[in-house]
Amino acid sequence: MHQDRKIEAGQAVYSPLVLGIYDFYVLGLSNHLLWRCPTRELQKLYDRNVSARHIDVGVGTGYFLKKAHWPVPDPAITLVDLNPNSLRAAAQRISRFSPTEVLANALDPLPVAGKFDSAGLCYLFHCLPGPLREKGVVLSHLQPLLAPGARVFGATILQGSAPRSFAAQALMNAYNRRGIFSNANDRIEDLDALLRYQFDDVEISLHGTVALFQATARAL
Repeated sequence: MHQDRKIEAGQAVYSPLVLGIYDFYVLGLSNHLLWRCPTRELQKLYDRNVSARHIDVGVGTGYFLKKAHWPVPDPAITLVDLNPNSLRAAAQRISRFSPTEVLANALDPLPVAGKFDSAGLCYLFHCLPGPLREKGVVLSHLQPLLAPGARVFGATILQGSAPRSFAAQALMNAYNRRGIFSNANDRIEDLDALLRYQFDDVEISLHGTVALFQATARAL
């Protein structure tokens, strides 16, 4: 499958209907029963790292942004996603913060101005085509937008180096065939390498098949 078609397949599944059941199906069932990473662990990751100036790339339904413990009452939040349905759903969910919406492909330079003190990339990498070393271009595009010391964090579902059940493997295989996932060779070692190449204070923890990561932006 051509890369442009793979990118389209990875985001096109998120129709309004799918987004309507996403929290229940993915965050409620899949995380706990298949990926074996309780959703509360992802929420803790957000709570530890969000800031007053935050950019979120690959926004899902905005679930974690709505529930996050923000350090200020009125954070400046920028949402970036290739899927207009996800972008709209997340923006509506946190409408009280009046977020900025940016429709963009994370594999291209981001049409965003300003400096951010935190950046979230939750469940983004496993939806992008190619090996992890190529997906690292997302971090290269993000880096100029980060203030020194900014927190970069997220999570991705691994296949290459994570223990998984038969059911989890079967679902991953199906998602990879359809282009919803592209993580057949994603390994924790590669994630660690691409983070350490551009950031400091890298921490990665494995919860079932899910790698949770956080790091600190360097001064350019």
